[in-house]
Amino acid sequence: MNRYQEAQAKMIEKFRRTAPLAAEADLIPYKSEGGKWIPSPFAGDGWWTGGFWPGLMWQLYKASGDELFRREALRVEEKLIGQFRVFRELNHDVGFMYLLSCGANAKLTGNEQAGWDTLHAASLMMGRFNPKGFFRAWDGEDKRGYAIIDCMMNLSLLFRAERMTGDPRFAHAARIHADTTLREFIRPDGSCSHIIEFDPETGKRVAEHGGQGWALGGQWSRGQAWGLYGFTLAYLNTKDARYLDAAERIAQNFIAHIRPDGLTDSDFCQPKDEERIDNLAGAIAACGLWELAGAAGKDAYRDAALRLTDGLLDACCDWTEARCGVLTKCTASYHDDGAGRHTNITYGDYFLSEMLGKLCGTDPMLWI
Repeated sequence: MNRYQEAQAKMIEKFRRTAPLAAEADLIPYKSEGGKWIPSPFAGDGWWTGGFWPGLMWQLYKASGDELFRREALRVEEKLIGQFRVFRELNHDVGFMYLLSCGANAKLTGNEQAGWDTLHAASLMMGRFNPKGFFRAWDGEDKRGYAIIDCMMNLSLLFRAERMTGDPRFAHAARIHADTTLREFIRPDGSCSHIIEFDPETGKRVAEHGGQGWALGGQWSRGQAWGLYGFTLAYLNTKDARYLDAAERIAQNFIAHIRPDGLTDSDFCQPKDEERIDNLAGAIAACGLWELAGAAGKDAYRDAALRLTDGLLDACCDWTEARCGVLTKCTASYHDDGAGRHTNITYGDYFLSEMLGKLCGTDPMLWI
């Protein structure tokens, strides 16, 4: 058993113990602290991260065959489906929420209703499409023209819907948004902006906003990871060489900023004396780099993915019973510690499990 198989086995055993605690508390885990699961501090079951917990459960189910994980994934899927009726908290991140829950269920079990629920989510996302060239990220009168780099990951929901229905509208909208992102978000050095505001009437760029990074013009590392993996997925869905080129440009910039210990700063431009690490970014980027290596046929990306994974396993995994989750030193936002700083956050565990699945041959590739 190599170190990646050993780590995957330890994840399976740890979540066999801690997943039932989430069911007992009747919540969707957002992070773990003090030996307990903690729900999202925002928007209840409608918070954008809700799909990562069932996604994690499906990853572990695929790796182990343990029905405990399937049942837990289905428990939370029902909560997320309930948000269709609530509606008011949903935004462009229905891709994150439903591709890893209903979409995973449909892909792994063939459940017909889960497929329809996945299509329902895709239709809700289409309702956020501005024909001037972008998907509106969030609600609010002052955010009518906001689009963010994270949405590149949500486009996979639309490509899935196009394959399910044969209706090209889903893929057309996804490509339009990807083209806008390619033109407006990626800088000459391969770094990505987090938030770009467009005039909702004309589609013209109005402003860039700093978002969750250190400052305007910075390089929020998780945004770089979303762009890297998102454009890789866009290429895998379309075979458009422009998207592959974009993913490689972002990857080269990301790789240049990996710390000597294999970890990832919260923002690549943050002050040198600021200790603010975001292992969420490292885990996401590792997954994206691994897929990019296969798409581009370049070992350098695979080597970088392993550097990041080894860094996480060497320094930032808690296998003890003191914490419910595994991956530590996750930071949700550079300036807002309310969402979590240097703690365990569930989607860090999701992407770590996905990466281990890739290395162990069990990853069901839930994004495609």
